[in-house]
Order: sequence, then structure tokens, then C-alpha cells
Amino acid sequence: MSKKRKRPTPESLAVAGHGVDTHAHLDLPELKDDVSQVLGRAEQTGLAHIGNVFLGPQAYEQNKDLFAHRPQVFFVLGVHPHGARDADHGCLVRIQEAIEEDDRIKAVGEIGLDYYRDRAPRNLQQDAFQAQLELARDLDLPVVIHSRDAEEDTLRILDRAGYAQRPLLWHCFGGGPDLAAEILSRGWRISIPGTVTYSKATGIQEAVRTIPRSRMVLETDCPFLAPEPYRGKRNEPAMTIFTALKVAELTGQDPVQIWEETGQNAREFFDLT
Repeated sequence: MSKKRKRPTPESLAVAGHGVDTHAHLDLPELKDDVSQVLGRAEQTGLAHIGNVFLGPQAYEQNKDLFAHRPQVFFVLGVHPHGARDADHGCLVRIQEAIEEDDRIKAVGEIGLDYYRDRAPRNLQQDAFQAQLELARDLDLPVVIHSRDAEEDTLRILDRAGYAQRPLLWHCFGGGPDLAAEILSRGWRISIPGTVTYSKATGIQEAVRTIPRSRMVLETDCPFLAPEPYRGKRNEPAMTIFTALKVAELTGQDPVQIWEETGQNAREFFDLT
């Protein structure tokens, strides 16, 4: 009888400490109470920075102090399309005030459209999206985009807002080469999640082969979307290493080079030191 193959731990695959997980939700209940251990494992795998994405000003106000003594964590703040009903003037004022007071907030996001869940009316999603694009422009900050089953409208709104060549990161990329080409043609960057490791994710895998390394970053979107060989388990920043290894395999590159270059891309985009 054959023995079940043991999964490698992220720590056992550690790379030099310059990687970046650009998109995590460490303040969600699945990770919040374990954040010290989670960050410890992330450091052991070679992550230098982790972007914590707060899903609205209330989440930021309630949980920012969780990272008071964790300088490796930077912040992204915005109203997710699911929360579009709450993106009124007062909400946007709270976001602006937080950004003006806290230099750890490096981008407005994740903002955009989600027609897969449709948890908010599409017209409200579009209004909230446009309002936050204007806010980011006024504050001269990059934006992090969420677009699920809404790529056509997302691109249309961004084009109408004049966002070509502005600093923009397409979070949790899930498309193929054609969508990647649309994004790249506008001068934007693409964030590759752990789903690239899934055997049936052929579209993403084909796209990865076409994306210049200078325009690519990595993310977990934890606690969601754990990569193979941990698919279905709780995701965490340390698992970024599996995504890096898959990107290296797909592109025929050295994993250390992928780790270093995507990390440097992230530091440039988010203005990290």
C-alpha cells in the first residue's frame, strides 16, 4: 500500500526575504486571532511586506491597531463592490480622512464591480466605483481593482475616467491572455493569485506566460483561494511561495528571480521602503 504524499510546508520552501503578498485580509475572523503566528510563518518563507486590505472604513477603524507594531504590513482601504450600498458621501469622507492621517494606507481598494455575487445593485456598484476612482485621483493614490464577471463594464468605467497609464493593479486576475492584453495595453499591473496553481486554470496559466515580469505581482487574497497543495484549506501569506513556484514553472524562470522581481514591482507600485 502506497503512503500518502506529505505536503511541503511553505517554510520548507523559503526564499530570500524580499517577497511581497500584495493582497491579504488578515483582519477577517479566519486570521485575526492567529495573526502573530501567521506573520511569523510569512517571515520564515521570505515575505518582507504584506498588504492588508480593509473592506471599508469601519473595518479599518476597528482593526488597524492589530498591526500597530507590525511594520511589515501596509494598508489598502476602500469599499468593496459588495458594500456599495454603504458608499455614501460620509463613507468616502471617512476614507479620505483615514488616508490623510495614516501614511500606511498606500492605495484605494479593493474597488470595482462584482456581477458574480451581485450582493449590491449594479448601478450602485458602478456609482461607488466611479466615486472612489475620483477620490484616488484627488489623493494621487494607486487603485486596486476587483472585477468578477464584470470585465467589460470595469474597463469601460476606467476608460471613461481616464485611467489609462495611471497606477492601477488588477487584483486576483482570473482571465486569459485576451484580458491580460487589455490590462497591459493601458499600462496597468496584474496580480496573480493562488488559483494559477489549479489544474483546470488553463486560461490564467496561458496569460501568465504573456505577462512581462515587470508588470506582475503576487497575492494570496487570504484567507480565500489557497493554492495547491493546500486548496480548500485556510489560505495565509506564507502560501504566496506556491504561487511564485508555479509562475516560475510556467515561464521557465528561476523561482528566486520571480520572487525578487515581483516583490520589487510591488514595492515600487505601493511606494514601500
